[in-house]
Amino acid sequence: MGNRLKGARSPYLLAHAEDPVDWYPFGEEAFRKARAEDKPVFLSVGYAACHWCHVMHRESFQDPEVAALLNAHFVPVKVDREERPDVDAAYMRALVSLTGQGGWPMSLFLTPEGKPFFGGTYFPKEDRGSLPGFKRVLLAVARAWQEGRREVLEEAERLAKALWRSLTPPPGPLAADLEERALGTLSQAFDPEWGGFLPAPKFPQGPLLLYLLSRAWEGEPTARRLLPPTLRAMALGGLYDQVGGGFHRYSVDRFWRLPHFEKMLYDNALLARVYLEAYALWGEPLYLRVAQETLDWLLSMQDREGGFYTAVDAESEGEEGRYYTWTEAELKEALGEDFPLARRYFALGEDLGERSVLTAWGEGEVREALGEGLAAWRAGVRARLLAARGRRTPPALDDKVLADWSALAVRALAEGGRLLGERRYLEAARKGARFLLARMRRGGLLRHAWRRGDLGEEAFLSDQSFAALALLELYTATGEGPYLEQARLLAEEALLAFGPSEAESGLPLPAQEMDETALPAGASALAEAFWRLEALLGEGQGYRERAERILESRALLLGRYPHAFPGFLLAKRLLEAGSELAVPLPSPLAEASRRLYLPLTQLVLAPAGALPTLEGKEPGKAYPCRRGVCRRPVVEVEALLGEVQALYGGDNV
Repeated sequence: MGNRLKGARSPYLLAHAEDPVDWYPFGEEAFRKARAEDKPVFLSVGYAACHWCHVMHRESFQDPEVAALLNAHFVPVKVDREERPDVDAAYMRALVSLTGQGGWPMSLFLTPEGKPFFGGTYFPKEDRGSLPGFKRVLLAVARAWQEGRREVLEEAERLAKALWRSLTPPPGPLAADLEERALGTLSQAFDPEWGGFLPAPKFPQGPLLLYLLSRAWEGEPTARRLLPPTLRAMALGGLYDQVGGGFHRYSVDRFWRLPHFEKMLYDNALLARVYLEAYALWGEPLYLRVAQETLDWLLSMQDREGGFYTAVDAESEGEEGRYYTWTEAELKEALGEDFPLARRYFALGEDLGERSVLTAWGEGEVREALGEGLAAWRAGVRARLLAARGRRTPPALDDKVLADWSALAVRALAEGGRLLGERRYLEAARKGARFLLARMRRGGLLRHAWRRGDLGEEAFLSDQSFAALALLELYTATGEGPYLEQARLLAEEALLAFGPSEAESGLPLPAQEMDETALPAGASALAEAFWRLEALLGEGQGYRERAERILESRALLLGRYPHAFPGFLLAKRLLEAGSELAVPLPSPLAEASRRLYLPLTQLVLAPAGALPTLEGKEPGKAYPCRRGVCRRPVVEVEALLGEVQALYGGDNV
């Protein structure tokens, strides 16, 4: 028979289209039915690569008894959090306020007006330890709706008002000590033995690592202390796929050993940049290898038209991690005589019964045995393991394309092509940009989700601002003017459509990000884009003022938890200390300047006089400037970096 999800675009929703639950997509039809039948709404939010979403699906949503309870007492609504990040953000904050924690699957009970009054995450079908069974929860909530309606409605109204007050504060000035307080909090939470931030589980936090890298480039001592142990542990642990490249979503322990195995496009796009920039800063070969393997994983997620798929599932054959883990017998069969050395390299332990997550904790020991031959040996071992793994049943692929996540991949590949001189990365970035602009834009705005030719209507601030930054990186890498013009149009359209904040979403709750631990906020990315546009196009356009207004709109939230908003901290740093490196073309300095890692500097490369910031500047010279005030021009490649560093107080590397 199926339900109303049969016409969905999302693979996650389509997986529920044959459930006996009478699912509705999120929208007015579901809430109209709830009002007409005087029923609460059961809102279930998840995503295709979510392991516990699959478990709850098998245990409860495919179960006729549970479905009968849901259909009789509630209007069930199913949401793909990746397709509707606004719904996810709005209701996740409510869940955290109700229970003290969040996660997926998100299971919330709402009034017919969409205001939450009770919820949780994963519920087993029957009582299990301290977890109440889902059947018992459904009956208890249905009884409360019938017998305690007044209290339920009062709780829902109180929570909604509290969320609006806390998440939509008035704008104000930024506190002067935001970065100092953020770094102090991070320093206290730092795990000196294993890197990252306590307690477990540990997430890679790409936006935070990118901010810390910008501060480490400046020579900030806390950032320089926190980064190397964290980057090394993440790269050598089980969080990183030692065979196929790319990072899993997070580690359940403090040792980065045992991951949740789903692989997300956004994590890997951000972490490719992290390791790329860390290599540019410190020259550590491990960072280069991880950056290249992660960029190659991004290439494997690009379809023929240029879009990037969203995620790879955590489980296959009904078991989480089956595709990625190994028994000793499997390794012996795949590696033969190399197995004894590989066993030392991968530091095998029985993480999941008889199966092991491969780490590279033994790399140092094996390097002592192989010396300069380590890289070639590892490449050979990796190739054989990839071939053996390729004969397994692979995890499912979520093949929808999200504009904002794809833009993150475009930016990473464009930066990789620029800093490493790798044309294949640059060409993949060009292809991804063409797809975004040609297939996902409608009416001036990029739409959020596309799958197999079906483009959705929703558009979000993050789609426009992430794409603007990706196009600006492509402009920096290529010097091709259309990328700059399209970035400008997207940034200006974003501000017109969304204002300085996307909290006003038409939902009964504010759709404000809780933090920037996983993804940058659309607003902070827009502030960065406006700063970069001013650096390229000069003052007088109002871009700096727009960036400042965006930051001021979040001033009170930043003041409460500055360490949780690294994208805003980076935008603030750019506004306070950002610089330009103007290189009028033609110039023998062009390629050398493109290969520099300058996290707080916008490179301005164009024919002399083509941009306002290049007026009066001579080809063949490079001009380190801050807000149009320039140091002496540079004519030698060796002096480029030093002159830019002089704007920040000297030699930082």
